[in-house]
Amino acid sequence: MRRFIRKTSTAFIFAAFMFSVVGCGTEEEHQEDEEVVEKQQAEKIKMASWSQPITEQSNLYLAEEKGWFEEANIDFEYIPGAGGGDAVRNIIAGNADIAFANVEAVLLALEQGEELRIIYNIYPENVFNLISLKESNISSVEDLRGQDVGVYSLSSGTYQNLLVLLHQAGMTENDINIIETGVLNFGPLMTKQVAATAATDTGLFDAQRNDLGEVDIIEVKDVLNTPADVFVVTEKTFQEKKDMLVRFLQVYRDSVAYTMEHTEEAAEVAVSAAIDGQEVERNIEIINIRNQTSTNSEVNEKGLGWLNLDILQEVEETYYELELLSEKVNIKDYATNDLVEQLN
Repeated sequence: MRRFIRKTSTAFIFAAFMFSVVGCGTEEEHQEDEEVVEKQQAEKIKMASWSQPITEQSNLYLAEEKGWFEEANIDFEYIPGAGGGDAVRNIIAGNADIAFANVEAVLLALEQGEELRIIYNIYPENVFNLISLKESNISSVEDLRGQDVGVYSLSSGTYQNLLVLLHQAGMTENDINIIETGVLNFGPLMTKQVAATAATDTGLFDAQRNDLGEVDIIEVKDVLNTPADVFVVTEKTFQEKKDMLVRFLQVYRDSVAYTMEHTEEAAEVAVSAAIDGQEVERNIEIINIRNQTSTNSEVNEKGLGWLNLDILQEVEETYYELELLSEKVNIKDYATNDLVEQLN
């Protein structure tokens, strides 16, 4: 009997030991499973852009390449579009969480009663300009009277910013003949089908690479320095997903800062990520141009992404005077630096 008890005790101790070992293993495995599940549950964020993936946005592709979105527990998706209006409509329809869009598109949506929030200043510098061949002797906006002037389209920033230039000169679109030339608007300029064309800084760079020749340039930022693009969300997204938005903006801002210091690396990533990124040398130049428009003296002091609310209000006033807005929306009430202030 005593031998049986001893054996039983030994067996019991062994079983208890094994249970303890198995229990520890199960607990460790459970912790590992929790970590896996946590990684699997990264928050999806869809960014609606005004364009297809292009070289200008190389910092985003670099962030993806380096896994920075993943580290921030973000599952990032790029939603392409055809203009800022497209991007804004995508967030209103619930097809995306955040829009990469021009201020004009936001103003028009606010006028229609949409509840939006501008949360980050992507390009605080106005990138639009008016280009004419040197031989045409167009040194001022007044010289355009009665002339043919090209724009991408009547729904583009080229058209809206041309109106700003005309307004400042005391003119309207009735004083010129506006022609929609499409994105290849420098072709009609080079063949003298138009006397001048409204364009962007990167568009001008590409045209100059293709033997545009000597030109006169009138920059819209000298008249009204409208931020070229901003990040905007619906009020609902702003209230319900602030943590996710802050993490997204942190990755975006860090990627911009990194790209400023590592332009060539970003240019290499753009080769496979951007639809126009086949030439590394061109990519470097385009990225450098966008790096310059991502900052100014105020942003250098306040931090990348800082919104100047007074400038936004000035833009609204100008567009109201141009009758591009039928009523004022008080855009300052729909813009905030709250999230930018939380970034490192």
